[in-house]
Amino acid sequence: MALTGRTALLAALGSLPIGIWEPSWTGILAVNAPLAVACACDFALAAPVRRLGLTRSGDTSARLGEAADVTLTVTNPSGRPLRAHIRDGWPPSSWQPGTQMEASRHRLTVPAGERRRLTTRLRPTRRGDRQADRVTIRSYGPLGLFTRQGTHKVPWTVRVLPPFTSRKHLPSKLARLRELDGRTSVLTRGEGTEFDSLREYVPGDDTRSIDWRATARQTSVAVRTWRPERDRHILVVLDTGRTSAGRVGDAPRLDASMDAALLLAALASRAGDRVDLLAYDRGVRALVQGRTANDLLPSLVGAMATLEPELVETNARGLTATALRTAPRRSLIVLLTSLDAAPVEEGLLPVLPQLTQRHTVLLAAVADPHIARMATARGNTEAIYEAAAAAQAQTERHRTAEQLRRHGVTVVDATPDDLAPALADAYLALKAAGRL
Repeated sequence: MALTGRTALLAALGSLPIGIWEPSWTGILAVNAPLAVACACDFALAAPVRRLGLTRSGDTSARLGEAADVTLTVTNPSGRPLRAHIRDGWPPSSWQPGTQMEASRHRLTVPAGERRRLTTRLRPTRRGDRQADRVTIRSYGPLGLFTRQGTHKVPWTVRVLPPFTSRKHLPSKLARLRELDGRTSVLTRGEGTEFDSLREYVPGDDTRSIDWRATARQTSVAVRTWRPERDRHILVVLDTGRTSAGRVGDAPRLDASMDAALLLAALASRAGDRVDLLAYDRGVRALVQGRTANDLLPSLVGAMATLEPELVETNARGLTATALRTAPRRSLIVLLTSLDAAPVEEGLLPVLPQLTQRHTVLLAAVADPHIARMATARGNTEAIYEAAAAAQAQTERHRTAEQLRRHGVTVVDATPDDLAPALADAYLALKAAGRL
């Protein structure tokens, strides 16, 4: 229960327990007067909050999972020193759970007429733009009895980029690319369409690569080696509709698709191919075109940073029409979407011939590893029912993939951790086969 009147005053002064001692009003005023003077002096000596100058500097972007340091500079133009507790407000997703209280609060002392800096370290847990909220400052007097409090708006934005965790696979894929590109001693045999050189036949070579005219001019059998084509066009299409919002593990399917797209773009740009990006559901959410190899990855991660799944059904006809406008010449179209039966059969399959007629189409989908674990579960009735449901889901998924393959589509179906390297391998296989 709250204390009022003389009782509250006695409690504030730390007097004897209530009811034991009842002083007169004269005594109370005599004791309270020095305290009131001390409080008034403490309040007067506390530095004013509204006159403070605040500016920000520091990081403007960071990859998801990495730290971003934002520096707040506090200038004290008054003639009194500032002793303050400061709360630097940011959205809750700017920190790991449970660390916001400690990370956002600071103690600071700024002498009169000087400035000091404090750094807030963010560790965002979601992609996108994180914008600074208000800075709340509580200024204390020298005795700490009274405070002045106020808030300042100090705008700052930190863009949280996709983490690109599949970057670790890039060296091995580049090594395979160098083999295909003829930069090592291992040359492709009878693959591609750009002639590279002649060499002597060895057992195991494709007989179709034998150059009979060159063989007739020398004593040994000569075979042609081929260099994969360069300067091909690749259009990566991200489906940002409702199916991309489904969570697999700790992240939505869209995040795994982005990671796979980044690895493919990094690999293809090193191969000399041109890569564009289209994100679509019922409209264009992002479009990256005409970037050089050096600008490609920064442009892609910048465009992907703010992408979020839309809880709408993807317009397959609109997606196809937009893709055809974006890629008017023969290209490799990489469609990162789902393998759910209904969206594919009702949306994609009716319009798929428009894409396959002109382009090579590769579809990559994120599989849920939990379904594979359910399919092997045994031991009790519930586990057996789960295994049956998982087996049915896998069968339906395989049937959908076969339907796409019959239309000439290359299908990659892999878990989030395996999707990026599997997609890169599929790209290299198409390049080696001369199908780009």
